[in-house]
Amino acid sequence: MNTVDYDKALYYTHRSQWDNLLILMVRTKDDFLSKKIEQFLHAYNFEHDYKEVEKQLYSLLRYIDHAIEPEELEYAHSVFE
Repeated sequence: MNTVDYDKALYYTHRSQWDNLLILMVRTKDDFLSKKIEQFLHAYNFEHDYKEVEKQLYSLLRYIDHAIEPEELEYAHSVFE
């Protein structure tokens, strides 16, 4: 699995680079990541309730964490074997 898209998503989110996050949403091969980015950007731009924006942001971050975790475990197993 290539983690570059997840790293970019974290970086763009941390730096509030919404244009780059939108481009990543279109270009990524991970449909679920694309959907999470879409939901966050929609909430950020159109939602008046900050709790909903926060909910979508945390949903995006949880997915990225979940998607990266298996690769970290795979790396750890290969190092210690």
